[in-house]
Amino acid sequence: MDNIIHKFYTAFNNLDAEGMVACYHDDVYFKDPAFGVLTGIKAKNMWRMLVESQKNKDFSVYFDSIKLDNEKGSAHWEAKYTFSQTGRPVHNIMEANFEIKEGQIIKHVDHFNLHRWAKQAFGFKGALIGGTGYFKNKLQQRTNKLLAQYEKKLK
Repeated sequence: MDNIIHKFYTAFNNLDAEGMVACYHDDVYFKDPAFGVLTGIKAKNMWRMLVESQKNKDFSVYFDSIKLDNEKGSAHWEAKYTFSQTGRPVHNIMEANFEIKEGQIIKHVDHFNLHRWAKQAFGFKGALIGGTGYFKNKLQQRTNKLLAQYEKKLK
């Protein structure tokens, strides 16, 4: 069996959204601090939106420590990019856990330090409030609004 997690991150590093979403099961469950929980087509469209937003920019993905058995997997990955809202450089460090069904990713949970990310993305303001539930809720509202706007354009 090909390593579906390796395929996923290789496609991500190549900014190949369709290659990424091909690794996802139609009933995929995705969760991270920035978007909260997304399922199915919303999770796939989130990756399409993120990849599209990084084309021709200073974006890179590094991944290693991939572990995979028949049904579970994990990986360490890092993304470097410029946060478009503030123009500040971000180096986000993540740990991912996966569940595999029928050779595809059915569950993908990314863990990262949201406060650390907020300090990089927003500077002093992020350092002050980036570790709060209020910030996390506002961020998830904003990212999900951007995803809804992106999905409208797809129709």
